[in-house]
Amino acid sequence: MSQNGLPSPDERLSGHTGWTRAHWEAAADRLLASVVPYATEDFARFHLPGSASRSGPVSDGLEGFARTFLLAAFRIAGAGGAVPPTLLERYASGLAAGTDPAHPHAWPAPADMSQQLVEAASVALALHETRPWLFDRLSPAVRERVVAWLAGCVGRRTPDNNWVMFTVVVGQFLAEAGGPHDPAEITGGLERIEEWYAGDGWYSDGRGKNFDYYCGWAMHLYPSLWARMAGDTARRELYAARLRRFLDDYQHFFAADGGPVHQGRSLTYRFATVAPLWLGALTGASPLSPGRTRRIAGGVLRHFAERGAPDGRGLLTLGWYGPFPPVAQDYSGPASPYWASKAFLGLLLPPGHPVWTDAEEAAPVELADQAVSMPAPGWLLHATRADGVVRLVNHGSDRDRVQDPAGPPDPYYLKLAYTSHTGPEVGAGAHGVDNHLAVVAPDGTPSLRRRIEPLAVSDRFAASAYEDGPVRVVTASVVDGPAEIRIHRVTAPAGHRVRDGGHALAAAVPPETSRGEGAARARRPDGLSSAVLALHGYTGTGVVTSRGTNAFGAHSATPYAVADAHPGGTALYVGLVHLAVTPDPPPAPGVSVRGDLVVLELPGGETVTVRMAGVPACERPAPRARRTRRSGGPPVPARRLVVRLRSTGWPRAPWPAPRRPGRRPPAATG
Repeated sequence: MSQNGLPSPDERLSGHTGWTRAHWEAAADRLLASVVPYATEDFARFHLPGSASRSGPVSDGLEGFARTFLLAAFRIAGAGGAVPPTLLERYASGLAAGTDPAHPHAWPAPADMSQQLVEAASVALALHETRPWLFDRLSPAVRERVVAWLAGCVGRRTPDNNWVMFTVVVGQFLAEAGGPHDPAEITGGLERIEEWYAGDGWYSDGRGKNFDYYCGWAMHLYPSLWARMAGDTARRELYAARLRRFLDDYQHFFAADGGPVHQGRSLTYRFATVAPLWLGALTGASPLSPGRTRRIAGGVLRHFAERGAPDGRGLLTLGWYGPFPPVAQDYSGPASPYWASKAFLGLLLPPGHPVWTDAEEAAPVELADQAVSMPAPGWLLHATRADGVVRLVNHGSDRDRVQDPAGPPDPYYLKLAYTSHTGPEVGAGAHGVDNHLAVVAPDGTPSLRRRIEPLAVSDRFAASAYEDGPVRVVTASVVDGPAEIRIHRVTAPAGHRVRDGGHALAAAVPPETSRGEGAARARRPDGLSSAVLALHGYTGTGVVTSRGTNAFGAHSATPYAVADAHPGGTALYVGLVHLAVTPDPPPAPGVSVRGDLVVLELPGGETVTVRMAGVPACERPAPRARRTRRSGGPPVPARRLVVRLRSTGWPRAPWPAPRRPGRRPPAATG
């Protein structure tokens, strides 16, 4: 055993991560053992430390039972019931007490729009998977009470999103157990999610453009598990085809070090992000080899384990690595992070399954640079083999149609880009500069990117627009290796400032910052660097710093480019946003702007023409000899860098360049 209590790494079987099924079992056992001190004496509720959710501590206690029960179910079923008897006894006791209305630790009854509906789905799935060892061995009276409590979910109203699947799953278990259920409710829920299917394997989580990890750990997970429960062959094949297409894209969302792209809500579920990978293997619907599935999934679990999740007590806190309250939603309670239990779905695959016995295979980012176009969610992903970083350019997902229009914009959806190594600035102290093109009025009020209008997604190119009062911004992104070149067509009143922010770089200590003429940069001690180059239209650059506003570290810094005064009407601005592990500043492309036509001469020698009139379009003279779509293939050969400094203002002096005498740097504005 290693010092952290996990089995020693197996380099023969798992040459990339060292992790095997034994590591997953040990991690599950630690999580299950660590919550025991916080359970009531009858194990009906688990009251974990932390502030209560909006549903209150009683509901939070049920959440602690249900979500850890799901983890226990995967562990029990995966072992064929061969687990310590205390684990079975613990949850059998909790079922008996929690479903007894007269018991002091009884669970709250399901009600319309209640958190109980969410937790009931976990209870139902766990009961289904462990039926021979748990439900069937309960006394008749306890079985009747369990069925009666679950039956309280039938006919209940839910939010119009992934919640509709909770009553579907509960209804299916009730059908198996001979309890009251409504077949029409089950069918209706399955038909409802069809309206949210956007194509290419992608679902929106409800109406609008709500693309995030819920697509995998909810919108794919529950229908596929329902089909597995119900034995519905036709729907199983439908869901399998969609899942296979989804995973073809989804495998690219994970960095070489295992970090998932940090985007969307409920990120405190952390390694639940790997649930759809295991689901593909479980249902036979994965385009990934068994060895690649385990490599990516194991890399994610190890990534968090090595960075403090779970913590020294063995608990999952509300945060990303350590505690970070701004990552939580108002529905989040102390036990909410245990939806991460879904990551252990792979334990349902027997020990002899190839996903556990085949040697690990490299993830896509370990083989070559990747550029993946995803028109359905309006995303463009680019990852680099040299540093293993994944970057997601957002021209489609906004979740704004289900948000309060009078409330603040959601930084987890409305930014121009997200990555595996950085997070958006959030909380009361956030400046709102990072990954946002803001048109700032003379009184200091910035325009807000709310309802995103997707315009185009193609090979290494995407575009979208937003409007806010008199301001309209059309943005086109061209990705090239670790760089994103942003072209903004800004229509606004004269005198407004235009500001475009790069990635917010966070660390335990303040990042080093530097600024040359036409460039700004922040750098962490580990070498990760975030930079912005002002290529056309901007008059200066800067770096804004903050503390306590980023999930990746206590201190953060965001480089940006700024134009002091918009001329009025419409004008173009071109900048480069860069994130990479490198000691050097990024090379600048050549830029030529003629009206609405922008010609980019990329450092590798390729010329790209972007037309910004009407719907933006990108023209390339011929395909490059490189991998730009799916995983696999040989490493990309190095290209000779030819840097043309045209209208960039980039200094030829070593970084950082001295300021020009008499030139005052622009102030860092929030």
